[in-house]
Amino acid sequence: MSSVAVIDYGMGNLHSIAKALQHADSQIDINITSNHQAILDADRIVFPGVGAIGDCIHALQESGLIEIIKTVAGLKPFLGICLGMQALLTDSEESRGDSDQTNLKTQGLNLIAGHVVRFPECLKDRDGNILKVPHMGWNQVHFNSHPLWENITQASRFYFVHSYFTVPDDESVISATANYPDAFACALARENIFAVQFHPEKSQSAGLQLLRNFLHWDGRV
Repeated sequence: MSSVAVIDYGMGNLHSIAKALQHADSQIDINITSNHQAILDADRIVFPGVGAIGDCIHALQESGLIEIIKTVAGLKPFLGICLGMQALLTDSEESRGDSDQTNLKTQGLNLIAGHVVRFPECLKDRDGNILKVPHMGWNQVHFNSHPLWENITQASRFYFVHSYFTVPDDESVISATANYPDAFACALARENIFAVQFHPEKSQSAGLQLLRNFLHWDGRV
């Protein structure tokens, strides 16, 4: 039986994502775990997350998971979700949230070169209406060709909750965009890594299809 490790570092909708993965394919063994060997042994990896990136990186450091994540991200089909996507980049404008003012940016895992930036204040749509930050709710996703978009209708709606978004150095890794009001990267793909800003576990049929695609993806594009 194929296995998936949902990385548990104390942050993220772990049971929600595990339940959605199980619903997507009941024949898959889903394991929420922080055990290093269990993560290394799994066939596929899911790296979820919600909250502040400074807390995320600190929790990963405390649990010794940073090197484990870097190892499996180079070997297996790997899915980052929301904060788990942002943490893959080089750094984030979101501050560390501690007393160290020597570097206001939070250093990420640098698995995908690029930066995480905050939506500007006073965003307005084309009609002049104010857009709130965080960007919260359903939004259309426009994607390019990748196995994880198979059997998903172009411009399907997915559920978002975020104040920051990713800006990769290499635009070729952008697998999908959404508009708020301008286009921003909401999915990144590089070799066996795929990462999304939205929450597939909250995105009904389109989200379940993406998870189903991930569960049968061999990591090749």
